[in-house]
Amino acid sequence: MTTLAKTLGELKRTAYRSQTVRAEIRANLRRKLAAKQELFPGIVGYDRTVIPSIANALLAGHDFILLGLRGQAKSRLLRQLTTLLDPQIPVLAGSEVNDDPLAPISTWGARRIAEAGDDAPVEWLGPEARYSEKTATPDVSIADLLGDIDPIKAATRRLTYADPEVIHFGIIPRTNRGIFAINELPDLAPRIQVGLLNLLEERDLQIRGFPVRLALDMLFAFSANPEDYTNRGSIITPLRDRIASQILTHYPPSAALAARITAQEAWTERGDAPIVITDESRLLIEEISIAARDSELVDQT
Repeated sequence: MTTLAKTLGELKRTAYRSQTVRAEIRANLRRKLAAKQELFPGIVGYDRTVIPSIANALLAGHDFILLGLRGQAKSRLLRQLTTLLDPQIPVLAGSEVNDDPLAPISTWGARRIAEAGDDAPVEWLGPEARYSEKTATPDVSIADLLGDIDPIKAATRRLTYADPEVIHFGIIPRTNRGIFAINELPDLAPRIQVGLLNLLEERDLQIRGFPVRLALDMLFAFSANPEDYTNRGSIITPLRDRIASQILTHYPPSAALAARITAQEAWTERGDAPIVITDESRLLIEEISIAARDSELVDQT
């Protein structure tokens, strides 16, 4: 699409057709696989293990969780999911929940189109703007993730608390039509985990006891330490059951692969002072790291 539509009427005259995030990711993933393109550039050592598992989960339309220890590229993998999104998608200008101009889900979006018709303004979102993440901590609240009722808005507009337009949306609804990731999921308080249940199954949300029917279109991805994930009580069972794919990450299986990763991530450009490390030294460092990870004498925490 050479010229991007600026109004709903212009958008209707283009070849654009609405599709779900999962269908979009699946189609782009299939194209990359057919063209034998690298799915996750810069990720070393996962070609036969983690990456095929992620691809299978995405092809199946699953929400998934990456289970692994620190330094296993979990966050990098999640952030690179944006490479599987379309370059740009249209949204109704001014929408807090990225309403699809052809099928708005919010009361505001439906009213906007009813009032403006084909003149309703449209703007375009790129992949990075469609990805959000949150690191779980005990102080994360329902308001942070889902939203809360705005009493000032309700009073000034003379609306009841049951009206969807009095809601100040949290980060998850604002990522509608995108990808939302939660790092260290077990650190999320159980009452907050309960709030995610409907999102993962029914794709709707409840705020302060008021059911808000929003047909959110999202892919959810999570990360966690495998020990925390399997400990009874860390994650409530219904939430664990709703995460369709569990994928184990791992450290590099060989010192040679580990050395490649270290060389890739190391800061060696120091201006006029060259840094020289022999291949033998690189491999020795990695062998020591591998031995330390397997040793009972080293505190693994």
